[in-house]
Amino acid sequence: MRADRLSEVTCAEFLAEIEGEHYDVVVLALVGGAVQAVLHGARALWPAPARRPVLVTGYVGVVYEKLADGLLLRHGADLVLANSRHDAQRFRAVYEGVGADAAAVTETALPFLGGAPYEPAGSRAHTVVFAVQPSVPDSRADRAYLLERAAGHARLHPDREVLIKLRSKPGEHTTHLEEQPYQRLAERIPGGLPANCRLVYGNMGEVLDGADLLVTVSSTAALESLHRSIPTAILTDLGIREALGNHHFLGSGCLASWDQIDSGLLPAGDPLWLAAQGVLPGPGPGPDPAGTGAAAPRSSAEAAAGAAHDPYAVARAKVAGLLAAARLPSPAPYYTRTTAPGYLPGILARHHLAPDGIPLPGAVRPAAGESRLRRRLRAHLREAARGAYRHGVQRVAPVIRRLGEL
Repeated sequence: MRADRLSEVTCAEFLAEIEGEHYDVVVLALVGGAVQAVLHGARALWPAPARRPVLVTGYVGVVYEKLADGLLLRHGADLVLANSRHDAQRFRAVYEGVGADAAAVTETALPFLGGAPYEPAGSRAHTVVFAVQPSVPDSRADRAYLLERAAGHARLHPDREVLIKLRSKPGEHTTHLEEQPYQRLAERIPGGLPANCRLVYGNMGEVLDGADLLVTVSSTAALESLHRSIPTAILTDLGIREALGNHHFLGSGCLASWDQIDSGLLPAGDPLWLAAQGVLPGPGPGPDPAGTGAAAPRSSAEAAAGAAHDPYAVARAKVAGLLAAARLPSPAPYYTRTTAPGYLPGILARHHLAPDGIPLPGAVRPAAGESRLRRRLRAHLREAARGAYRHGVQRVAPVIRRLGEL
């Protein structure tokens, strides 16, 4: 079972469901605060060793911000999945750095890596894909600059097709809302986009099928591209900054500017960096817990998984072992009323839980007797509220900010 829609039910209602339905495994595909709420709710449900679901969480994509905060909010799950050896090492370092148990950290791989390897044959179209991001960079000026440089590259190379790969169509619900959508910025380019430059949507893997070069600031699409050996450029035009996330690619060999790309640069990823990020096949060395730069030996289970080239074998083995246990211990998050008395209660309250994880009065809505029409009406109202919020973020807020600058 996946828990990824706590916006539709309260945390308490979700916990009541997993208690009553006897799920084997629950994947918490949620933001950190919601994961923490579920873990504390589960701790309240099962305060002693019991037959309970295996709780799995983690990240999908490049983890370049809020590393400590996000990880500590996920501590207490039975498995915290890391997308690479590099991430697993960082995750363990955070947990061990606060004296928390790091045994839940489990190295896997990015789930969307795949696709046919890039073959730079002469018959392939010369296609450049600029993968934009909804919140990086965040200013209108910076986003307009990047879009204009992509359009300028198309004008400079009329034999190339430049695709502006957008995350979502206007009004679509995504995790990160765009205050300055590229679609509207494109409308403001004098003369419009050149004929060989256009906006595209859809699956990133399918867009990469015809790409000869991927350009981005820090999108996870870069790892997809590198995994397929497609030349990949991480833009430095706006600096190499933590706020942009492109600092994650230090040492990758892919950092480049639009000027360099215009001049014909096709960056090649550094093999050692790629191996550490899990975007190349092969087991690779183990993590370096001491931070000495020397690779530590892997466990026998990890070595066996690497030998079989199955990055998920260790995770499967851990889940199977937990499922085979007669009882599992109560979840033990690092954040408690002792370690974070000024932080944890606020997180739990936002999800209608008391500081001890017990649902607050009214947190569980009565389901008995609720008609199908009422449930559908509630769902439509939620979607309408989301649409109003998106409109406010994308249309109203920028106007108010501009008026405030007058």
